[in-house]
Amino acid sequence: MAANQRIVFIGDSITQAGRFEDSEQIGYGYVRYIKDYFAINQPEELPFIVNKGINGNRIPDLEKRWEVDVLSLQPDLVSISIGINDVWRQLDRLELEQVTPAIFKGIYDRLLAQVKMHTEASIFLMEPTIIEESIEAKGNILLKDYVAVIHELAEKYGATIVPTHQVFTEYLQKENHQVLTTDGVHMNTAGNMLMAQTWLKTYKKCKVGK
Repeated sequence: MAANQRIVFIGDSITQAGRFEDSEQIGYGYVRYIKDYFAINQPEELPFIVNKGINGNRIPDLEKRWEVDVLSLQPDLVSISIGINDVWRQLDRLELEQVTPAIFKGIYDRLLAQVKMHTEASIFLMEPTIIEESIEAKGNILLKDYVAVIHELAEKYGATIVPTHQVFTEYLQKENHQVLTTDGVHMNTAGNMLMAQTWLKTYKKCKVGK
């Protein structure tokens, strides 16, 4: 990995995870776990990590800040985690204008096209994790179409999938599985560990920056 590689993580509250209360602006979620992994295992090649998660964001919110929070930073790798709120708002905020899979795809497509056009960044697309810790929950059923969109766009743009939805749903089917969230969506320490582990396995498999 190239020294001082710049990695930008962008997404919603799962990515934000207290970054505004953290002096390093990294937060206390999966991004922190990833940063600490690099700090312990390869301090001589420590990447510069930027957390741009914002609580409550859906894909239209990312589009509004894409230039400032991604393109202007000229990342070597951009990791995107979005989709949970696009589905969750269909369950708890019915009065809002909803983000259908078609709208989600159209906006996400534009964002990825801009990354390809204006940067040299590798792209990691993180699958949205879970909505409730049951694979049969309505939120998880609705998420399937959004996960499919992400896979389609990854193929189109040569992006790398971080299979967080797959890993979470597989984990929930194991005997004696542990609780992963505080409220069905936001991660506890175990959930953040699982997200970070999945991301790092993907990263090492791709050998990004080598």
